[in-house]
Amino acid sequence: MKEKIKKFLKKNLKWIIVFLCLIYFLEITGDVYEKEIMTKDIIGYKIVSKFMSEYITPIAKFITLFGSAITLILFSIILCIIFKNKKIGISIFLNLGITGALNQILKQIIQRPRPTELRLAEASGYSFPSGHSMASVAFYGFLIYLIYKKVENKKIRNIIIACLSILIILIGASRIYLGVHYTSDVLAGFLVTISYLMIYINIIDDYIGTNNKD
Repeated sequence: MKEKIKKFLKKNLKWIIVFLCLIYFLEITGDVYEKEIMTKDIIGYKIVSKFMSEYITPIAKFITLFGSAITLILFSIILCIIFKNKKIGISIFLNLGITGALNQILKQIIQRPRPTELRLAEASGYSFPSGHSMASVAFYGFLIYLIYKKVENKKIRNIIIACLSILIILIGASRIYLGVHYTSDVLAGFLVTISYLMIYINIIDDYIGTNNKD
């Protein structure tokens, strides 16, 4: 029985992750839609604000740029040059396009105003879910997948993947630090995009031929 459960979990792990992320995302969305004050928002901001200083603020503003549309489009163009496979280039831009559209749809449905207490950066539009968080998971997460498939040197591969994973977390934290998003905005952005990205990769995997070396 235990062996059957292990085999089932191993075979369906990605779909279990998708399901769990969506369930938690929907739970957060329900709380936000009902305009409930969430403990996670208060705790998240308190943790991040402990690092607040005149030295950290410029760093946070710099980090947040890595999740901006202009930066990610520029990086996408560079990646299209690096990866000679045109299908990979198309999939990178398509990924960003879908993520951007999904973010705007969710923002228009929920229509949550941005925090107003302490704003260290300018931001427009609705707050939920965080566009920077969604874009960073979609872009850097897809890049992690490509690196995992394409880079043969395990040490280099693991270092790059670790750095990109940390960058995703820091981008989300920077949005809370700068006062332009609640913690729940960032968490929701991460969760829904993890689910989306896993489905997206599953669909386009054969199309881009990630098992083949360029």
